[in-house]
Amino acid sequence: MEPRKPATSPESYAGTHPAPEFPALDWLNTDRPLRMDDLRGKVVVLDFWTYGCINCQHVIPDLKRLEEKYARELVVIGVHSAKFEHEGDTDNIRRIILRYELEHPVVNDKDFAVWRTYGVQAWPTLVVVDPAGNIVGQRSGEGIYETFDEVIGSLVAEFDARGQIDRTPLAFKLEKEMVPETVLSFPGKVLADAQGGRLFVADSNHNRIVIADLETYRVLRVVGGPESGFADGDFASARFFRPQGMALRTDGAVLYVADTENHAIRAVDLGGETVETVAGTGRQTRTYPGIGGPGTAVALNSPWDLEMVGGYLYVAMAGSHQLWRMDLASGVIEPWAGSGREGISGGPLASATLAQPSGLTADGEWVYFADSEASAIRAAGLEAGGGKVRRIVGTGLFDFGDVDGVGDWARLQHPLGVGYNPGDGLLYVADTYNSKIKAVDPETREARTLLGGDGADPLLYEPGGLDVAGGRLYVADTNNHAVRVVELDTLETSTVTLQDVEGLL
Repeated sequence: MEPRKPATSPESYAGTHPAPEFPALDWLNTDRPLRMDDLRGKVVVLDFWTYGCINCQHVIPDLKRLEEKYARELVVIGVHSAKFEHEGDTDNIRRIILRYELEHPVVNDKDFAVWRTYGVQAWPTLVVVDPAGNIVGQRSGEGIYETFDEVIGSLVAEFDARGQIDRTPLAFKLEKEMVPETVLSFPGKVLADAQGGRLFVADSNHNRIVIADLETYRVLRVVGGPESGFADGDFASARFFRPQGMALRTDGAVLYVADTENHAIRAVDLGGETVETVAGTGRQTRTYPGIGGPGTAVALNSPWDLEMVGGYLYVAMAGSHQLWRMDLASGVIEPWAGSGREGISGGPLASATLAQPSGLTADGEWVYFADSEASAIRAAGLEAGGGKVRRIVGTGLFDFGDVDGVGDWARLQHPLGVGYNPGDGLLYVADTYNSKIKAVDPETREARTLLGGDGADPLLYEPGGLDVAGGRLYVADTNNHAVRVVELDTLETSTVTLQDVEGLL
């Protein structure tokens, strides 16, 4: 759907074919199912999405801008048509509504009934319905604000002139109204510093980094939060927007943070207690897949995790399906692996295709990454690894499951985190949508479950990140708003209880 710009008089966007009614489905962020007849007099945007998709996530800020601008004339309805089996569960969608702070109704279209009715073919796709209940058109992809602003504005003006705009506010019962405050909110990643005795937690939905003592869990410092923003400065005034992965400089003096929704990399000076942006502009790049250059001059695309190897900072650039690398000496950041096309083909670094890399670790020879949309664990070779990308577990964009086994027999489901343990040579994987931790041998390609999974009282709920230190595994148990600690020799698991938390709530 592209805006039409006639040379003389404005052209109507009004549709001619009635929008189909919704079938009987589960609804969220509302206390009642909605019907198209309930929405007459409003411009309606149907957002067809699936919650693990990075492109769908990129649409959310544009939708929020439109909802604010047309607060009385527009209703957005999220139509969640799940790619992964796990994403089709209504309660899991409820958690993601809270995580992404959605304030519009969402319908669970897990069997693709609404998707098929509207002829949708890709995530994300957005459909516009005019105030008379007729379909205007649809558009797939991200970067939709300008087009939809013009179309919605034109529809509002046209139907206002007809006296057919209903500006009566619609009140919805939001999921957030029923959720208590917690010390941590959807923590995405953790980093354990055994040498320095520190635990770093990306408290993602509180927009901050919590630094605690590794043994006592006493809170030492809080960096940023709780409200989102993009600001450098001291620890109290600095602002982040849903930070994720972290990496510590070799001397332990600087913590690098993937400030994911600010599309930036931030440097936290732990001694001077200041935050500085070292890469990114605070806005998502509109150049795809992105061009490198001096750090703060380069717009990035959803950096999700970081890993330090020598003088280089490696970046899981989820939004462009690539790995990037920053030379900390020169400050230059640029693509390192992946063509920008989404896929799972290997080969030379520049031509390989990746699928939303979201977790990183390294062993000195390889950079291992959790390629979440392909449900894969893969490796990109450093100089010693021959400069190629290879598969360890995972076979395709729609090949997923929960199967222990070797090589192509094994199945994961949208893993977001991976950590290397030099003690046993294994990779530990946050198999996020299976709510499990798995061990993967990078040489034999064997994957096996360590802990987690379904049950009456499941231990983990969509763990998003992990780290290995001192014979322990530290896990960001994202949907449980917690950090777990696993003793690797016994698999005994405990929960981090932060001490001295005054001011965190």
